[in-house]
Amino acid sequence: MQIPEFHNACVLTIGDAILDRYWHGATDRVSAEAPIPVVDVKETEERLGGAANVALNVAALGARASLVAVIGKDDSGVLLKAKLDTAGIRHRLCEVDDYPTITKLRILSRRQQLLRADFEKIVDIEVDRLMPYYEAALAESDAVILSDYDKGALADPAPLIAAARAAGKPVLVDPKFKDFSVYAGATVIKPNQQEFTRAVGGWNSESEFVSKCRALIERLGIEALLVTRHTQGMTLVRKDREELHLPARSREVYDVVGAGDTVVAVVASSLAAGATLEDAVGIATYAAGIVVARSGTASVSAPELKLEVANTMSYGNGVMSKEQLLIAVAEARQRKEKIVFTNGCFDILHAGHVDYLSEARECGDRLIVAVNDDASVHRLKGEGRPINAVDRRMTMLAGLSAVDWVVSFPEDTPETLLAELKPDVLVKGGDYNIDQVVGADIVRSYGGDVKVLKLVEGTSTSALVQKIREL
Repeated sequence: MQIPEFHNACVLTIGDAILDRYWHGATDRVSAEAPIPVVDVKETEERLGGAANVALNVAALGARASLVAVIGKDDSGVLLKAKLDTAGIRHRLCEVDDYPTITKLRILSRRQQLLRADFEKIVDIEVDRLMPYYEAALAESDAVILSDYDKGALADPAPLIAAARAAGKPVLVDPKFKDFSVYAGATVIKPNQQEFTRAVGGWNSESEFVSKCRALIERLGIEALLVTRHTQGMTLVRKDREELHLPARSREVYDVVGAGDTVVAVVASSLAAGATLEDAVGIATYAAGIVVARSGTASVSAPELKLEVANTMSYGNGVMSKEQLLIAVAEARQRKEKIVFTNGCFDILHAGHVDYLSEARECGDRLIVAVNDDASVHRLKGEGRPINAVDRRMTMLAGLSAVDWVVSFPEDTPETLLAELKPDVLVKGGDYNIDQVVGADIVRSYGGDVKVLKLVEGTSTSALVQKIREL
């Protein structure tokens, strides 16, 4: 699984924007007025919530985020707009008279939520009031999220869905407790298990659950249902495709608030960046695992996602594909590690190679060994070569303590790999001048170093092959 380049994507979120307030303090006594704790508030903070949090999750990934929502002409609305500006979220906000900006106040002590107070006035907003804002933002977007918190902004979502689909844009819906028929024609609907149960009733088996999903897909004319199921992970059901169950990523759950926002934001951003729906959902499971370990509404960045995928897939060392290696290198760079790169055929591993690779490893924190595949060795070395197939050569190299990562390449030179990996140090063994090292110009172009190390005399692979043939 490869994390897409989110910066290429533009995602529009429309729905109920909320300002989340948090008051933090110690509780050392009980009120004399009632048997309740008294919180000595020492810290206050405000965060983007609801549809605004979805847009924030999109922006945190590095994608371009825009938001269409309703706010009141009040201090909370001013604060919400300022936070959107700070986050770099382009917004088109419909300001309504006599309408309080939806605000949720949470009082916490010792990382535990004690109370939530909601400040809201539920008003169904006519879709015609939002349509001019929506159409302007839609023209600039690659995907659309309908973030429905059932506060009135999406009282009539059908025209919004129709406009996006007519423009060829995928529409993802994060629904609430209402008849799902209002979301007919969307691309993907993402209910949680409670919302899905409210919509279709209960079930007694997984097969019955999947059957209910398929029936709903058929009735609504949508492409897929993605049901988030808390500790059971997520289930993706698509038309004419086998269902896909993805387990929850194992970690301590601290707070599930906003996890659904993260999931729909990651799926939409991944689709907008060119990922398949299956991969987009897989990426979202990693993101959900990160945010549930945090307090309150939270978001996840693309580098965090890459690290989580790398750690989970055990990109520690050994033989890798180029895609896996790119993730492993990104993870190492997050730890400020120095990357060393060398390459060769390594047809018969000998003492000269071992000494040379040990010395190369001392030039940094991580050593990549790039190995010519069988076809390129044959082109370079001639008839009868390689002696050992590439998988065997890579396995032997991976077994050396000095070597962190081994990757093969099909070209005669590693220049393509060097351009993509951008190692800090390029090392080559043998009787070369630095200017003769293939790829030296690439590494120097971005400020990297190039070093030539001497091989142990009399340990040439070609010489060993010739000696064996003469026996």
